Amino acid sequence: MIGESAFSRRGVLLAAATVPFVAACTPEPPPPPPPDVLEDLVGAALSDAALATAVGAVETAAARTEHADRLRAEIGRATPRVPGSTPPPSPPPSVAPPAGGTREMLVTSLQAAQKQAGDLAVTVGSHRVGLVASVAAGCASLVEALS
Repeated sequence: MIGESAFSRRGVLLAAATVPFVAACTPEPPPPPPPDVLEDLVGAALSDAALATAVGAVETAAARTEHADRLRAEIGRATPRVPGSTPPPSPPPSVAPPAGGTREMLVTSLQAAQKQAGDLAVTVGSHRVGLVASVAAGCASLVEALS
């Protein structure tokens, strides 16, 4: 009986001594991924949609909202999920339009978004180039429609 008690205590001590080592061997979760390069295009699309709404360009607002939605969907598809983590917060659904916005401001903003997307299209992977190039082309057609 005395031997069994000593054996049990050794087992408990051994188990207690190994717990910190097991915990120390557990890998830390990887850091969150860097911001997606498409986030800036989403922000520009939302800003353009708000400005278009403010100046009464309903079709332009709808098109730029669609651009933002498609870009967000691609970001969501490409963002790796870390087990046990919460998904990254999505950007706000809308952006407040600037005070005193004009159609000229909208055209200028669309031209900037077209250039931004065009410049980005040559740097993204082949699986994203079609989406980014279509956003650039969409902005160009919106500029034409507003001119």
